[in-house]
Amino acid sequence: MSVRTPPRLLELAGRSLLRDEALAISTLEELPTELFPPLFMEAFSRKRCEALKLMVQAWPFLRLPLGSLMKRPCPETFQAVLDGLDALLTHGVRLRRWKLQVLDLQDVSENFWMVWSEAMARRCLPNAMMNRKPVQDCPRMRGQQPLTVFIDLCLKNRTLDEYFTCLLLWVKQREGLVHLCCKKLKMLGMLLHNIRNILKTVSLDCIQEVEVNCNWTLPVLAEFTPYLGQMRNLQKLVLSDIDSRYISPEQKKEFVTQFTTQFLKLRCLQKLYMNSVSFLEGHLDQLLSCLKTSLNILAISNCVLLESDLKHLSKYPSIGQLKTLDLSGTRLANFSLVPLQVLLEKVAATLEYLDLDDCGIVDSQVNAILPALSRCFELTTFSFRGNPISMATLENLLCHTIRLNNLCLELYPAPRESYDVRGIVCRSRFAQLGAELMGRVRALREPERILFCTDYCPQCGNRSLYDLEVDRCCC
Repeated sequence: MSVRTPPRLLELAGRSLLRDEALAISTLEELPTELFPPLFMEAFSRKRCEALKLMVQAWPFLRLPLGSLMKRPCPETFQAVLDGLDALLTHGVRLRRWKLQVLDLQDVSENFWMVWSEAMARRCLPNAMMNRKPVQDCPRMRGQQPLTVFIDLCLKNRTLDEYFTCLLLWVKQREGLVHLCCKKLKMLGMLLHNIRNILKTVSLDCIQEVEVNCNWTLPVLAEFTPYLGQMRNLQKLVLSDIDSRYISPEQKKEFVTQFTTQFLKLRCLQKLYMNSVSFLEGHLDQLLSCLKTSLNILAISNCVLLESDLKHLSKYPSIGQLKTLDLSGTRLANFSLVPLQVLLEKVAATLEYLDLDDCGIVDSQVNAILPALSRCFELTTFSFRGNPISMATLENLLCHTIRLNNLCLELYPAPRESYDVRGIVCRSRFAQLGAELMGRVRALREPERILFCTDYCPQCGNRSLYDLEVDRCCC
């Protein structure tokens, strides 16, 4: 039988203060700093709105990390915090000990609420707060920095939720007094018209990560790119499902030029993910030539490329220090893989993750990349599933990974001999060949984690795996 831990004296004192709101408010000037966080949490959970409002005005830390308390937002308590900020911003009402500069609405787990010290609050202050440029002077704010509000945005519905609508309206009405800073922006379905209205309120140079997954056409992406160009501190860009069908070659070229013109301005970009982006075909050179920084991650998955596009991959210094290269689902069948060999040689000293799943690579192409692959000594993950290669080629491939001592995960295709004439996997044959391959690998080295995988099952969409025994797909 477990024994419930009794409340600490500090917690009991806080609850006692909150029972009489007038008493709590009158003692804020003299309240010990370490009592503010537990008292604020108690007031927030018990919806003591008047106490919250006054505590914001007396907050003795530089930062109020409200987001980690708002797992289930309550309109009343959130409005109470905004009302307290209003008294600070528009009326200049604040207690002597007030230090608040940042309202943090990011949903991050942190220990601020567990460690009640001014030093911890100061260390947690986001770097962007220290480095950001001052906004234009406002008569009511002379001699005082604007309040910075940090938030991560995920725009996935046609309409905004009540909490964010309230915040957006509040920020718009206090232009010059509040600096709305978003580090991570996800757009997962909202109309561009609505996104535009939101971006007009956000400080675009604060954004560090953007994900676009809205099933946009290329013309719609071109409309968005002027905002993208203003995100001067962007480090990560994810583009998914951009459709350029039904557009003439002349229009496509024009829209791609509009995109790359803004792309040129992203001088902090380190991670670029492009999935099902159809405008890359024949235009990869134009895009890569705009990269002014060295990428750590380049993912071009489920895209259509020309052989000339593959040649351009190894040309540019911006991808000479890759840690991750993902070409999964991008068909390379019938291409010469010499350009891929050149790229692997170029990034051999830094590459840690290589994904060539479902590229349609066949026996006659594999030899081109083996010498370069065998020199990628930093590689920790190598995935080659879904490529129709024979048992002999697979054995040769495994021999070339002998010296890659950092490999933690290896994923290989089931050899072609595992399938019957209809392309259906034969379980017993797959198990036999899997055992043979595993035995040969273990005779050469001791792999940390190695799997042999079939193609996707047409019924359940999963792969069967061999890892000492066959793990069948769901169906």
